[in-house]
Order: sequence, then C-alpha cells, then structure tokens
Amino acid sequence: MSYELIALTMFGGMLVMMLTGQRVFAAIGFVSSATALLLYGNGAVEMPFMAAFQLFNWYPMLTLPMFIYMGYILSESGIADDLYGMFHVWFGGLRGGLAVGTIGLMVVISAMNGLSVAGMAIGATIALPEMLRRNYDKVMITGVVQAGSSLGILVPPSVVLVLYGMIARQPVGRLWLAGLIPGLMMAAFFIIYIVIRCKFQPHLAPTVSKEELDMPLSEKLKLLKAGIVPFLIFFFMTGLFLMGITSLVESSAVGATAATIAALAKRSLTKKVMEETLRKTLGISCMFMWVILAALCFGAVFDGIGAVKAIESLFITKWDLSPWQVLVMMQLSYIIMGMFLDDTAMLVIVAPLYVPLIVSLGFNPIWYGVLYTITCQIAYMTPPFGYNLFLMRAMAPDEISLTDIYRSIIPFVFVMTFALILLMVFPQIALWLPDLVYSK
Repeated sequence: MSYELIALTMFGGMLVMMLTGQRVFAAIGFVSSATALLLYGNGAVEMPFMAAFQLFNWYPMLTLPMFIYMGYILSESGIADDLYGMFHVWFGGLRGGLAVGTIGLMVVISAMNGLSVAGMAIGATIALPEMLRRNYDKVMITGVVQAGSSLGILVPPSVVLVLYGMIARQPVGRLWLAGLIPGLMMAAFFIIYIVIRCKFQPHLAPTVSKEELDMPLSEKLKLLKAGIVPFLIFFFMTGLFLMGITSLVESSAVGATAATIAALAKRSLTKKVMEETLRKTLGISCMFMWVILAALCFGAVFDGIGAVKAIESLFITKWDLSPWQVLVMMQLSYIIMGMFLDDTAMLVIVAPLYVPLIVSLGFNPIWYGVLYTITCQIAYMTPPFGYNLFLMRAMAPDEISLTDIYRSIIPFVFVMTFALILLMVFPQIALWLPDLVYSK
C-alpha cells in the first residue's frame, strides 16, 4: 500500500468513526495507534506513551485550565449579568443599541473566557430573552448572538489559539496578538452592519423606553463599575504579559486569581458556584488534553509515513497549483468539514498536514492560525449542518425555530467572509501588532 493511500485511509477511518458518534479524541487516537501498530509492529506502542510525556512536559499546557476556570467563575458568579446591565442602560437609547451592546458584551466575555461556546451560552441566556422582551426582530438578534460568540476563539486569551500554538508549535503570545486586531475589526464590522440596518429598518430594533433610561447620571456612572472589573482582569492578565512582567503561564494564573477575587468581592463565590466552576473546568480541560494527546500521536504517524511531502508534491508538482490556490483549497476544506465537526476536531485532523505545508509554501504560520480560526467559525455557522446552529437551537427559546437560526446567520457570514478576505489580502492586519511587540 502506498503512503498516499495510507494517509487517505487514516482520514477516512477517522471520519467514519466520528460520523458514528465516537468522541473526537477516541477516533483520532484509535486510528493513529492502530496505524502505528500495523506499520511499525509492537514497538509502536511507545508512540502514545511518548506523546503523553511530551504533553505533560509542555509547560504552556497549564494555561488551558487557568483560562477556562477564569471564564467559568466570571460567568457563574453573575459578573457577566452585571456587565450586560451596564450595556443595556448605556446603549439602550440607540436604535439597535441592545444588539450593539450584546456585541460589546461578547467582546468582553471573549477577553475573559476564550471559548465561543461560553459566549453563546451567556448571550442566549442573558441577552436574547431581554431583546425578545423588547420586541427586537428575533431573526436579527439570533444572528447577533451567534456572530458575537465567534469572537471568543479570536480575541485573547483564545483557548483555540493556545491549542493551535501547541499543535503547530508556534508561540502563543504571538498568536494572541495576531488575533486581537482582526477580532476587534470583526466586532466593529458587526456593529456597523447592525447600526446601518436598524437605521433603514427601524422596526427591527425599538429603542428602550425613556422611563427606563431616565435615571440620574450618577446612577449611570455607578453601572460602569460592572465594566471596571473585567477591564482590570484583562489588564492584569494580558497587560502584564505584554509588558514582559509575567510569562504566559503566570499571566493565566493572574487572570484566574483576579477572577476569584472579583467573585469574592461581589460576595457570589458560594460553594455551589465553586463546585459548578470546578466541574466544568475539569471537564473541558480533560477534553482538550485528550484531544492534544491524540493529535500528537496522529502527527507522529503522519510525519513518519511522509504524508506531508506526498500532499505537497501532489498540489505543487502534479496539479501545478500556485501557493495561493493551495491556500484557498485549504480554506474551502474547512468550510466542508465545519458542516460536521467543531473547530477542535478540524484542527487536530488537519494541523499535522496543513501547517508544514503552509510553511513550505512560504506563508506565515502565525497569520495562518488567524485565518484558520475565522474560517472555522464561518464553517460551523454555515447551513445546513453547522455546529453552532444546532448549539444555538439547544439554547434558544422555543419561539425561535431552526429556520430562524438559519436565516439569522446569513448576513453575518458575509461580513465575516469580507473580514477574512481583507485579512488574506493584507496580512499585516494580523502581523503588525506581534511584530511590533516582539521586535522590542
């Protein structure tokens, strides 16, 4: 059997196992371990063993549970609820202001959590019912929550970018900085779209009543305290890291500690909150560790059979594709896979193949990491089988149908596609900030 056929068999085996409902790490780990045993014999049993030790010796791995814990404790303690209350008052007088405030809430939640699922959960349970109660168009605001939650895997501290950095062996600090400006740019595009659309279709977004907004300025200023806490946490976590005072792992510990202190100061750090936070943190962290372990084993087998060189030869020599044509093909493959898989599964499947190919084609792997995250979000917000669409259906009120969810995301997908094209044409949008910081 040729190495090309072995590689295709590995991919096919993984997809079949995932479509039958197997867990991602189990499908990837089983296929890679079975392939290693068939190719290399009994000595291949050491490959998963060595991958485990490589994982446990990976010091930056400590950042994952820290960031996940930080996000969940802020969510469970009610700090995110207070934050939305602030946006509600300060943006409620603007046509479409609550939708704009929801995007602002999602940016802050992204900076506190790093997971798109957490942002969607908060948006669907806090922002969505509030906007429905005020007669906002249900299709538009459903799209707002889904699009806003996509910022969670782009704005620091993005857990997905940490995962990409580990698998692709790229510095996480550079990836964070590379994702910051594109993430804020996309948030700005979402806000511009909402404001323009609500201006021409005012029935979609009524303003908050004057009675609700008619409060003294001193009361409004008090509400700003809800935004001070997340800002301080973000500053101590990311700011100290960028200033070189703390390392990446130390900054994650600072963020987790600051979030715990904030919950204590709010007097909401109850036994129930702590138990729920620790349970969710442990579950998500273990899931990521198993996925990374399987990916390392898979990557070792993939490198061993020379599949990367074979694919490179196929694209460049046999098909005579230019580097940009290869890049576009990669992005399209994410769109197809995103109909069936989440971003983590896509990453561990294609990173061992795509990242070395990107480097050999002369592209920057940091820039490509940002392209990957945006394309993945577009992929699983795209009908008919987008991962986010069904997640939203599980969280949304009964009055929002699956058809409404499908319709809601279309304009935001176009906005995200425009941002992706802009980033491909002008790579410095992502690379300027990390080059500036690390050049010092």
